[in-house]
Amino acid sequence: MRLKFPVLAMAAVAALAGCVEPTAAPQTQPARAVPTATDEARYARVVSRMEPVIESECRARVSAQVNCDFAIILDDDPRKGANAYQTLDRSGRPILAFTTQILPDFQNDDELAFVLGHEAAHHIAGHIAQTRSTAVTGALLGGALAVVLGGGQSAVDIGVDLGSTVGARAYSKDHELEADRLGAILTQRSGYDALRGAQFFERIPDPGDRFLGTHPPNDQRIAVVTETVAGL
Repeated sequence: MRLKFPVLAMAAVAALAGCVEPTAAPQTQPARAVPTATDEARYARVVSRMEPVIESECRARVSAQVNCDFAIILDDDPRKGANAYQTLDRSGRPILAFTTQILPDFQNDDELAFVLGHEAAHHIAGHIAQTRSTAVTGALLGGALAVVLGGGQSAVDIGVDLGSTVGARAYSKDHELEADRLGAILTQRSGYDALRGAQFFERIPDPGDRFLGTHPPNDQRIAVVTETVAGL
């Protein structure tokens, strides 16, 4: 039997290119309220104030080849629940998206500003590219291990899938903490209070320190923000 390992590896690359989410905004429980005009006004106000700071910091920190022209959007897809995330469009333009369901969860401008800064930091730090790279490496190693152990095509498929998952999550907690640090800086430099913004973590489920989890414990994230602000 001829194993289709190279084809599977390429398939993994294609899938990761379209759906990797080092997005890592704090996950909240399903929204309990419909966004109000006040929520939408807060969103517009914070975006207007932070966008030029985010883009300026991006250009100062990355190479000229990195796109710093952010598109900040509201995502009204009800299937995504309450969330905020960062991704790229087909041209490589960075997208910072808030689902409409998350807007009522913010108690003040500082919380929304901090989450916006956090998502922007993922792009500035290059987390999507890093996650893709580790996921592809994991997929290749997982498939190769299955071949070495004498597995057939189904074993290779499983090895690729498992390897890509482990690879994608290998540095996700580190990425989250790095985004918290830079997000706090972006928040402060936009005139908002990152410490007050990080109180958002106090009201969301704590992921703890699960093996292969994607987010670090909430108290660790708050500590990182506190340390960062103290050092500014």
